[in-house]
Amino acid sequence: MIIALIRALILYILVIFAVRLMGKRQLGELQPSELVITILVSNIATLPLEDVNIPLMVGVTPILSLVCFEVIVSWLSLKHPKMRKIISGHPKIIISNGEIDRKVLRDLRFSVDDLMTALRGNNIFSLDEVQYAIVETTGSVSVMKKASCENVACSDLNISKQNSNPPQIVIADGKISDKAIAFAGLDRQKISRILQKEKLETSDVLLMAADSSGSYYIAEKNEAPPRISKGGKTNDKS
Repeated sequence: MIIALIRALILYILVIFAVRLMGKRQLGELQPSELVITILVSNIATLPLEDVNIPLMVGVTPILSLVCFEVIVSWLSLKHPKMRKIISGHPKIIISNGEIDRKVLRDLRFSVDDLMTALRGNNIFSLDEVQYAIVETTGSVSVMKKASCENVACSDLNISKQNSNPPQIVIADGKISDKAIAFAGLDRQKISRILQKEKLETSDVLLMAADSSGSYYIAEKNEAPPRISKGGKTNDKS
C-alpha cells in the first residue's frame, strides 16, 4: 500500500512537471500536438498505478521522452513557420465584411449552432454586429465588431486618461506580498498607513488590492462590508 502511494506521488509530481514544462494553457487553448501529448502522458501515468508489478521506469521514461519531444517540436515550430502550419494548421477567416464564408464553415465542420455558441462566448448575440471573425488554430473564435457596434472609448470622446497597471493583491489571508507591493509602485509604509487609517491590522485582512494611484479595496476576515477608496476618496460600505 505504501509503495503504491509513493509511486502515485512520484508520478503526480512528474506529470505536473511535464505539464508546466509544456507551458501554461487551458485545455481549450491547446494546440493539436499539445493535446495529443497531454492525453498520452495521462494514459501512460496510469499504467504503473494500476499494476504495481510494472516497473516505475516504464511510466517515467516514456513521459519524459514525450515531453522532450514536444519541447523540441515547439522549438522547431518557432524557427520554421512552414513546420508550424503543418503541425498546428493556420487560422481561417469564417466571417469577412459581415458575411459568413460557407466554404470555410464546411471545411471546419462548424454548424450554425457552433458558430453562434462561439459568438455568444464573445458577448455577441446578433450576427449583424460582426465585421470579421477568425477561427484560431486552437479552435477558439476571435471576433471584431462592426465600427457602429463598438463600445465608445475615451479617445472617441477626446477624454484624456492616464494609463496604469491593474490593482495588485498586496495582502492575501493576512500575509503581505512584497513583490505585489513593488509591482503596484507602493511600499510597506504606504500599506501600513492605509491600514492605520482603516484601524486594521494585517492579520485582520482577508484580501487587499491596491494600485499606485492610492485606490484600494479591503475585505476583512470578519465578513464586514468591504472598505473601498478611489484615489483617496473613501467609500466605506459599512
